[in-house]
Amino acid sequence: MIRVVLADDQVLLRAGLRALLDAEEDIEVVGEAGDGAEAVELVRTLSPDVVLMDIRMPGTDGLEATRLIAADEALAATKVVILTTFDLNEYVFEAVRIGASGFLVKDTEPTELLRGVRAVAEGDALLSPGVTRRLIGEFASRSRDTSLPAARQLDLLTDREREIVGLVGEGLNNDEIAARLVVSPATAKTHVSRAMVKLHARDRAQLVVLAYESGLVRPGWTQA
Repeated sequence: MIRVVLADDQVLLRAGLRALLDAEEDIEVVGEAGDGAEAVELVRTLSPDVVLMDIRMPGTDGLEATRLIAADEALAATKVVILTTFDLNEYVFEAVRIGASGFLVKDTEPTELLRGVRAVAEGDALLSPGVTRRLIGEFASRSRDTSLPAARQLDLLTDREREIVGLVGEGLNNDEIAARLVVSPATAKTHVSRAMVKLHARDRAQLVVLAYESGLVRPGWTQA
């Protein structure tokens, strides 16, 4: 059972999300919060698998709540997904950089939202290739120059692992990486896991951020 906490100051939106999620046999909404501080307390009490977190909330906002959750080692198994609209792109990038596992647009189709919750609960980053290149790439390049420490971290990787991280940076999942490199999905998953361990990445979303901050992937650039 995937246990979910909803954090949004819009009561009607939370009600709609609860109805959608609770209708699924494998998903249960275990708590709701109207602001970031309440969300953090709920997560510390309930240890859910997934938090659907809005950024704009009164008091402690979703960005700070995400930072607090991601920084708490006791909550390492809890994944935060940002609920957003496209006019909040810059904040979404920052949320992913500090530990969110991805983002969903608030008008996402119900089937896509359910698929996203399940994917994040299983450890995947919720970052589609097109949105990843346009959104994270744009704001990574705008907000900072190539990070020398991030680039040096890549020295820990084998050539194949660097290639894999670049493909993760494009937003490709394991099956897509396997098809690109003509290897098995299991082999792709193994390389991704090893890269995450070497780079101390919380999840695939942080690999994406590192790929851009190190200069391994550039906005609008796709590996051949």
